[in-house]
Amino acid sequence: MAKEWVLNSAMNRFQLNFKRNVGAVSEEIRKCSPKTLEQWKDYYFGSVYPKSHLEELGRKLYIKITEVISAEVENITEQDCINYMIGLVLDRTYDGYDTEIKTIYGQLQNLLGQEIEPAPDEWDRLYNVDFFIKIKESYIGLQVKPASGVSHIPQIFKEKTLQQKTHDKFKNKYGGQVFYVISVKDGKKKVIYNPEVVEQIMAEIERLLK
Repeated sequence: MAKEWVLNSAMNRFQLNFKRNVGAVSEEIRKCSPKTLEQWKDYYFGSVYPKSHLEELGRKLYIKITEVISAEVENITEQDCINYMIGLVLDRTYDGYDTEIKTIYGQLQNLLGQEIEPAPDEWDRLYNVDFFIKIKESYIGLQVKPASGVSHIPQIFKEKTLQQKTHDKFKNKYGGQVFYVISVKDGKKKVIYNPEVVEQIMAEIERLLK
């Protein structure tokens, strides 16, 4: 199993299994419609590439593993491994989280047509507010909550209930409500899970403008 993992990782890294090297195998096997493995082999070697071509790719793979990857492995230190683990678990997770928040922040700013600004650290601590919109002399608070999946949504609403007192304090002091904006993945994109919040924020903006 370990050997197969090494072979597969190296093959993908150096793209030896790409279409330009082995042909459009998914298309070719459908053209062939083989009943047996032997029929498929005969078709491939006769109509796509000869066996010698795959043998040559195998030799290239061997060179990549035994010379290129081997040399790279020898240069890896214990500290490299420690740094990698810390970076993977902490830095990259934070970068993804931060990007998600900024993506939703940008979408919301375009939908509302209002400038959205990062809240001071004090507002985060005292009122659980990440961003704000200034309307005249009042402020609307926003909290962007990335959800790992739909199953995470109930937990977010539970947090909202627990933080309601701090949000009420914010409204009493700054005049505007605090709104939860929930972010979820839709394919590769981040979208607002609760789009109705946009209309609610717009209504609050209109109220404060009167």
